[in-house]
Amino acid sequence: MSNTTLDRELMACRPVPVNPKFFNPNCTLPYGLEVEHIRQAMEGFVDFLGFINAQLYTKEIPRLESFLMPANFSSIVGEFINTNIPMHCFDLAKNQYHNGHPDLLPKTMFPNNAVQYAQEGIEVKASRHASGWQGHNPESVWLMVFYFDSNTSQDPIKGVDPKPFRFKGVFIARIVKEDWTFSGRSGASRRTITASVNTSGREKMMANLGI
Repeated sequence: MSNTTLDRELMACRPVPVNPKFFNPNCTLPYGLEVEHIRQAMEGFVDFLGFINAQLYTKEIPRLESFLMPANFSSIVGEFINTNIPMHCFDLAKNQYHNGHPDLLPKTMFPNNAVQYAQEGIEVKASRHASGWQGHNPESVWLMVFYFDSNTSQDPIKGVDPKPFRFKGVFIARIVKEDWTFSGRSGASRRTITASVNTSGREKMMANLGI
């Protein structure tokens, strides 16, 4: 590996810091959640990823986002946020039910902060895409999406240069069934049943918080 490639890789190990000036201080947030809590959770992930990637670099191992499957890395971003927000917002708890919905619950509303399905709470997703965010069913829910950019495991064969992870946006709103487009599946297809946030839902979310 050339020195130039190593230099680019080292620079890519340092995620772009979260800029607090880009948040909308007048957004509507539920359950005691504040913009500051969201920003702190995002900064926590940036610090975490920077530390992990710096350690991997010393062992000449690719960065986390560079060798994980894209969906797996997105899951790590989302799960970190799910765990981190309750550390700053004491009115919310991570849903302790395995694969429970939604991800964050109003604390003490449900026994042991665990519920298989409820319409109260916040569903959290992380995505490299600025639209088309998916869920399993059209439903009324507070949805929060963390939009980010990073390298993927497919970039080397595409000739994409190393680049640092960065959050490009965070969007939240309570959306209803009409804000989803149901994809379903047909015949003998084994594809996971999905619904995608449509234009009306996306506009609600982007108008509220955003960075």
